[in-house]
Amino acid sequence: MIDTARPTPRTAPAPRPPLRPWDDAARRRHRSGRRRLAAADLLVAATWASAAMAVALWLVSPGSHSVSGVSGVLTDAGIVAGLVATDLVLVMLVLAARVPLLDRVVGQDRAIAVHRSLGKPVLFLLLAHGALLTLGYAAADGSSPVAETIALFSSPDMPLAYLGLGLFLVVVVSSLVAVRRRLSYEVWHGIHLLSYAAVLVALPHMLSAGSVLAHGTWQRGYWIALYVLSLGLIAVYRFVVPVVVSLRHRIRVVAVEAIAPGVVSIHLAGRDLDRLGARGGQYGVWRFWTGATWWHAHPVSFSAVPTADRARITVRDLGAGSARLGRVRPGTAVSLEGPYGLFTTHARTAPYLALVASGIGITPVRALLEDTDLRPGEATVLLRGTDRRQQYLWQETAALADSTGSRVWAMVGPRAWSRPSWMTEEDLRRGVTLGSVFPHLLESDLYVCGPRAWSDLVVQDARRAGVPGHRIHLERFGA
Repeated sequence: MIDTARPTPRTAPAPRPPLRPWDDAARRRHRSGRRRLAAADLLVAATWASAAMAVALWLVSPGSHSVSGVSGVLTDAGIVAGLVATDLVLVMLVLAARVPLLDRVVGQDRAIAVHRSLGKPVLFLLLAHGALLTLGYAAADGSSPVAETIALFSSPDMPLAYLGLGLFLVVVVSSLVAVRRRLSYEVWHGIHLLSYAAVLVALPHMLSAGSVLAHGTWQRGYWIALYVLSLGLIAVYRFVVPVVVSLRHRIRVVAVEAIAPGVVSIHLAGRDLDRLGARGGQYGVWRFWTGATWWHAHPVSFSAVPTADRARITVRDLGAGSARLGRVRPGTAVSLEGPYGLFTTHARTAPYLALVASGIGITPVRALLEDTDLRPGEATVLLRGTDRRQQYLWQETAALADSTGSRVWAMVGPRAWSRPSWMTEEDLRRGVTLGSVFPHLLESDLYVCGPRAWSDLVVQDARRAGVPGHRIHLERFGA
């Protein structure tokens, strides 16, 4: 059952319990977590190594060491900037390809976060590439930068290079928070697809410029292989695999259940859905094939672990796109990309489990709890809602907790107004902390799902309390 009494403050942490036989499972999770972290570090190192390789290829190419005068310095700096930028663009494509290996190691959310973080540096490098080369060529020819720019357009591939730069500029600007908020998802997504076009239209320029990519050289083969790999991964995992999965499992809507104002559970049926390999806490990218919804893909968590022929997602009306999902009819065909995400027990490394969910963030937490083999006292759940209308799936979650001997706390009320906090004003004044809610917090993996600003405040408190970053698992949404 859910404890309706509010969590109480603690003045000292609970004593650490003695080792039990089931602690062997915790040690196995710890070793698995260390291997996953090592693999993540290796991927980061490989990314930087690829950028270093781009520069190294230029250094070993004929003529790269014959730098003479200001024009030579500017030209060579422009070449290096362009090569590094191109390498990082291809890395961005790989990160956005939803490759299963990357999802298992770092999680799709983190991969996309890194993808976005590279956007501005790549744009600056591309702008520097164009500006430095133009200035270098102008200095060598004794002409002005404007005249040199006009002259460059006479080269067959340069208009495409400038077009690629312009497309990438539009993509990066559209991804800025201030701009993104003014665009509908459909418009933003359509603009973002221009990044693929930017890579393709710039390819002729790259393959025709410079001795580092001369015909017949192994350097040229290396870069072509990188293009084929990155674009191939996009084609396979963003297009081919989702089509195959959708045809194989033949997912259909069987019922739409209203569970609260603006919140519906969509019940799905299909073939061998347990073979999707979905774990509790993961999400899929869903596309509902109706006239009003087919063009909008929705990243939504499973709200229950799929069985052989049934699955369920629960959706809150957070905008025009998600509102339409509440009106889909039984029989509607559904396609799926995924499942994705490391918000699962696979990411655990500690003996205890702490789950915090707010609003519709209950969906992955409820599924994770269902999918976890727990012993009495191993897990504690905190359910957070602004008011009682936000208690989506709380009774289901409480029933799952009761079956495993887990504790469930409820915290209902608006966020504190006296200072930024994820708690209510009353709980804040009473001295409630994460440590008082979760008595084994420092020996726990903490899973947090809820609105972005609220989740960030929970994570800040957890880090201040001493929870290591690798034990904090976060899934946020924009509302």
